[in-house]
Amino acid sequence: MDNENKNSNLDEEEFSEEGDYAEEDDDVKKDDTESDTVNIPKSKVILMKKLFDNIKNNSEQLAQLMSGFITREDEERISISQVADEGFKKDDEEGKVVEGVFDGESMIGPDGKKYSVPANYASKSKLIEGDIMKLTITASGTFVYKQIGPIERARVIGQLEKEADGSYNVVADGKRWRVLPASVTYFKGQPGDEVVILVPKVGESRWAAVENIIRAQV
Repeated sequence: MDNENKNSNLDEEEFSEEGDYAEEDDDVKKDDTESDTVNIPKSKVILMKKLFDNIKNNSEQLAQLMSGFITREDEERISISQVADEGFKKDDEEGKVVEGVFDGESMIGPDGKKYSVPANYASKSKLIEGDIMKLTITASGTFVYKQIGPIERARVIGQLEKEADGSYNVVADGKRWRVLPASVTYFKGQPGDEVVILVPKVGESRWAAVENIIRAQV
């Protein structure tokens, strides 16, 4: 009987030790999981989603347009490598081409690199966050921008505010959007003026494009 009790106690001790090891393993796994966690800013996630949505829509429209000119026999006869080679030759002649999404001030390329967009061009074109752009860098180093995928817009009327650092905001319905100083200067806007701005129809944005400014009566 004493031997059985001893064996039983040994089994319990062994189980307890194995349980401790299992708990330690769980802690190690938990630490590894926490160390592998990557935090991505919400603004970047929104921009990436807008970029993917615009690329998807543009691709579908392009496929529909091309379907009427290319037969299945043509697709089978021409390989992907041939099409790619022709495209590279064209890029070599025109310069380097980069496509990206406008974030309110700059164009964000597919590699995350920022390309400065002239404020006068952004103001004149009324670019808003999420618009898809194409940048051609010529052999002489000139940057040529083109808007190729505008997103749906919504109009908002708000009031112009000027910050101490010289930046401008438009406030409406408890929300605040930043606007390019070049746009305000073009319309000769002053704090307190009524401003018609363009913002993305879907989703939130930090920036807006100025469509017009109605001068406040003095």
